[in-house]
Amino acid sequence: MTLKKGNNGYQVRDLQQRLNAAGAQLKVDGWFGDATQKAIEQFQEKHDLPRTGYAGVRTLAILAGESRSKFIQHSQLAAAAIALGVSFAAMASVAEVESSGFGFFACGRPAILFERHVFYRQLLESDAAVAAEFAAKYPNICNPARGGYTGGSGEYQRFAIAYQLNPEAAICACSWGMFQIMGFHWQALGYPSPQAFKQAMDTSEGEQLNALVKFIEADPVLHKALKSRKWTEFARRYNGPAYKENDYDIKLARVYQQFNATSKQGADNAVAA
Repeated sequence: MTLKKGNNGYQVRDLQQRLNAAGAQLKVDGWFGDATQKAIEQFQEKHDLPRTGYAGVRTLAILAGESRSKFIQHSQLAAAAIALGVSFAAMASVAEVESSGFGFFACGRPAILFERHVFYRQLLESDAAVAAEFAAKYPNICNPARGGYTGGSGEYQRFAIAYQLNPEAAICACSWGMFQIMGFHWQALGYPSPQAFKQAMDTSEGEQLNALVKFIEADPVLHKALKSRKWTEFARRYNGPAYKENDYDIKLARVYQQFNATSKQGADNAVAA
């Protein structure tokens, strides 16, 4: 759920009450106007959240008293931009457009999508007979064809079966966290093992952001495209040849313009906070 300027109703009233409990002085009228937006920005700044001016998963969770340890922080985005040698606005744009929105499911485990065809491929590289055996016994877990998705936290049921069959191949066969980076990249990103990569993804959205930075650094063409803000090339490299289906290049260009316009020093907004 996201509450933003123009919304009204009991959910906004609850938001205003929580903001007041945190130190704001809002009129609790159920209308999300300029004053509520400013109060949210101040709350986000105080808690080192990306300053969006609207209340998304992270802002609402912290207002409700949940731990902020797993949530991405504004300062981490700024550090990522410095590490990659790009503007904050460019880093914020990538984090906004290329993220799945939230790095963890409601159950507290990192967001994943299990790819059965990747699991099959991983097994095939080491033992073709085992790959064939598992494909025959567990076609929804091991299969030359993609598919079989359950979506959401239900993917952990498939992952658990695969993990029992071959832990490393199972980790490699999942995309992980906010930025859905495939586990089979673990070595190229400098992790000592698939398990070390998974442990990092389990830790926090900040660690998931670190993986994104490593992913971009590991691809000089992708990195160069980001530095020069060639969004079509970046989207093609990051999302694959089907990037046009979701207009990733157009979204990146538009979001960058919006973020860059927020401040001459770079955007203070990013990622659904």
